[in-house]
Amino acid sequence: MKYFFAFLLFLQFTTLMSQNRMTSNPFATRSEVIAQNGMAATSHPLATQVAIDILKKGGTAIDAAIAANACLGLMEPTGCGVGGDLFAIVWDAKTQKLHGLNASGRSPKSLTLDYFKEKGIEKIPPLGPLPVSVPGCVDGWFELHDKFGELPMNEILQPAIDYARNGFPLTELIAYYWERNVPYISQYPNVLETYTIEGETPKKGQIFKNPNLANTLEKIATKGRDVFYKGEIAKTIDKFMKANRGFLSYEDLASHRSDWVEPVSTNYRGYEVWELPPSGQGIAALQILNVLENYDLQSLGFGSQDYTHLFVEAKKLAFEDRAKYYSDMDFNKIPVEELISKEYADERRKLIDPNRAARTFNAGQLETGETIYLSVADKEGNMVSFIQSNFRGMGSGMVPDGLGFTLQDRGELFTLEEGHFNVYEPNKRPFHTIIPAFVTKDGKPYMSFGVMGGAMQPQGHAQIVINMIDFGMNLQEAGDAPRIRHSGSSQPTGEVMKEGGKLFLENGFSEEVIRELAKMGHQIGFSVGGYGGYQAILFDAENGVYYGASESRKDGCAMGY
Repeated sequence: MKYFFAFLLFLQFTTLMSQNRMTSNPFATRSEVIAQNGMAATSHPLATQVAIDILKKGGTAIDAAIAANACLGLMEPTGCGVGGDLFAIVWDAKTQKLHGLNASGRSPKSLTLDYFKEKGIEKIPPLGPLPVSVPGCVDGWFELHDKFGELPMNEILQPAIDYARNGFPLTELIAYYWERNVPYISQYPNVLETYTIEGETPKKGQIFKNPNLANTLEKIATKGRDVFYKGEIAKTIDKFMKANRGFLSYEDLASHRSDWVEPVSTNYRGYEVWELPPSGQGIAALQILNVLENYDLQSLGFGSQDYTHLFVEAKKLAFEDRAKYYSDMDFNKIPVEELISKEYADERRKLIDPNRAARTFNAGQLETGETIYLSVADKEGNMVSFIQSNFRGMGSGMVPDGLGFTLQDRGELFTLEEGHFNVYEPNKRPFHTIIPAFVTKDGKPYMSFGVMGGAMQPQGHAQIVINMIDFGMNLQEAGDAPRIRHSGSSQPTGEVMKEGGKLFLENGFSEEVIRELAKMGHQIGFSVGGYGGYQAILFDAENGVYYGASESRKDGCAMGY
């Protein structure tokens, strides 16, 4: 009998061990990666490995980020590619300063608001030629490389060229999205030829090749950015768009430029959290943190009813301002300093009812005039927070002849409402969802991170910061912990929040908390996925090492050396 009880105890122990890790981080799916000389975290293991290889060859963090991004455009076209835009925040070890790059494109000069009115179009569609804006990615690569690069561009892009020509195996999650994206855009020219194998979408583990993209990348690597914006690639895009009743032209590409911008920040409990100013939505994360800073979130506890309620209400407040104000700063005087000020947060916080979910909020009255994320750090101390996207999955479905990539559909995010900050205008940047983030402490680099996924991004940024600073999670656990996602707030495209929106809670929140939140008036929804994808690198100045993290919701990983 004693052996029987001993066996039961053994079974109980092994069952517990199969469900829990030895270290005491309840939500962490694995340990953080720790290394001295360099770190890369991306959403694809092969791209992470390429970044590490570039670092080992003497490349900078920026060189490695470009190399990884080129690979991701091939391997994860369901989120990014050279037909999309990018944004970056770079910590430069030489100057001990942060630099921000807005490498997003503008709307076609020949397309006007009157065109939409004449055609009776009330909302810009997600597919086809109308939502296509200038792809800013390639110019962004060269701007970053000119300022912070070391290795020649042909060496940086060679791994992506080789994988495009020789093939790579599809990972599980990307294969899932690939299968769902291609039918959505299959009615457009060159889609099936580019993204299928004998008419079928590639499956997990299957080797996929994109020789047209290999040729495109090779031209960029040898002839520079101008081949894309003023040379044969630009001419091919122009011809293709004209043939498909599109408006993006050679002139639009030839006149494109990226902009170096000053990152903006707020101090959250002694940490400086940095985002880029609009046209992106990054400052929404700063607004959320400012509103929440006056609450003792640590005592409320992660996953509690009160914390979740306060987070959602702070998000609603920030997103109403996002819907009204966030847009191209070349066309509007946007009150960024006021929006991210502590005084403004104090006023907005008064609108929160601690016991009841708000059905609507108004934006503040102020005086005015699917994506990939990666992070890389090198042995010199340079760090880059880097995000790049087509917008909706594989973008517009417009695949120019022989180029091997799809053009983005970012223009869908304009509104056609006259007088709105984000109203469609020629040669204007649309409101942007993709945002990189950075955290400094006492003027030194602390963390480079991002959470991809549309409107989830600023919500995710704020939750990562809170998880680490308020709830004491480590870099890996902060990303793996179950997330809060609220949808249905007013949008920069003109939609207005109705009935308070919906609250989605990832697995890990207790049934009791969910019931109590419903009693408070939160409309609880159910969602498989949609909670973003996180990568991060933290610098431990005391030990001189980098920590890397890549969450379990994606196929990627962090690696160092």
